[in-house]
Amino acid sequence: MVYLKSEEDINIIRESARILALAHGEVARMIAPGVTTLALDKRAEDFIKDNGGVPSFLKYKGFPASICTSVNETVVHGIPSKYVLKEGDIVSVDCGVKYKGFHSDSAYTYPMVGTSKEVLNMLNTTYDALYLGIEMAKVGNRIGDVSYAIQTYVENSGYGVVRELVGHGIGKNLHEAPEIPNYGKKGHGAKIVVGMVLAIEPMINLGTPNVVQEDDGWTINTKDRKPSAHFEHTVAVFKDRTEILTTHKDIEENYSYSWRNKIQ
Repeated sequence: MVYLKSEEDINIIRESARILALAHGEVARMIAPGVTTLALDKRAEDFIKDNGGVPSFLKYKGFPASICTSVNETVVHGIPSKYVLKEGDIVSVDCGVKYKGFHSDSAYTYPMVGTSKEVLNMLNTTYDALYLGIEMAKVGNRIGDVSYAIQTYVENSGYGVVRELVGHGIGKNLHEAPEIPNYGKKGHGAKIVVGMVLAIEPMINLGTPNVVQEDDGWTINTKDRKPSAHFEHTVAVFKDRTEILTTHKDIEENYSYSWRNKIQ
């Protein structure tokens, strides 16, 4: 069942999303070679709690941390650890906040200084695919229109679209219907209507789209061990527009490496 949200519900999710955006911004200040992913997790958890929120991921189905830190070939669900980031790495930070009973969810993939142009171009494509998908998430369209927009753009650029992992509805539960695959057919899937709140999140691989789950039960890696990128926003559907409730502005203002202008 798809749970539609009232304007009051969406206002609360917007508040949740603001805490989340600021938490991402705090993490962005820290990300650099020499920093552990565990340190990033602690900063995010402390900030969320200090601002009246609850980390959505912490203890969710047993997950042991407040953020997912997915480095290089890890697609999603990487567990923060003593791993020290180094030049040339990429790291996806996925985080959620529960506030006044409602969740928000967003992700951003950071390249370190020294990341290859090949990988930067993949990140750029994934970033743009997120916004192309969001453009199609409007009243009268279907989920398949979102999926198709992401898939065609990514595959035409030569990258692999992960099939096993999807975006989702979000609200009082972190994961709600409908599922939002990053591949699909125009005109198929659930109809997009006023009151839907959706987490749209392309997960894109440099090589094969195939993935494997590691023995920890969480970490999802690319099968060929090539890098993967992940960007995500929570959006709300209104009659006349679709609003991005989360924002990457705080990330892009606080992250020291301006990677988008280094694409060729």
